Amino acid sequence: MEKTSTGLAANVAGLLCYVLGWISGLVFILIEKENKFVRFHAMQSIVTFGALTIVSIIISFIPFIGWILGWLISILGFILWIVLMVKAYQGQRYKLPWAGDFAEKQV
Repeated sequence: MEKTSTGLAANVAGLLCYVLGWISGLVFILIEKENKFVRFHAMQSIVTFGALTIVSIIISFIPFIGWILGWLISILGFILWIVLMVKAYQGQRYKLPWAGDFAEKQV
């Protein structure tokens, strides 16, 4: 796999886009200017985990039902986090239905 402008292999940089959720995605979208593979994964991380964070915060204010939904969103987020890191490390441009389409258009 080719190197990125950060000096990392593209698959490693792609994996790192997901490590801290939307925060690491934001870091990589700002520092990686050339590699479209890394920029795609960074943008998908920002969109996916940013949306999950916002939804979790909003529904956490709803007593009981919101807490249950928040717990389910946390499980979904954890599964997505693992799958997306593995796919990026394997060098795949794994695209989530809505977030992947949006990320692809942005890079």
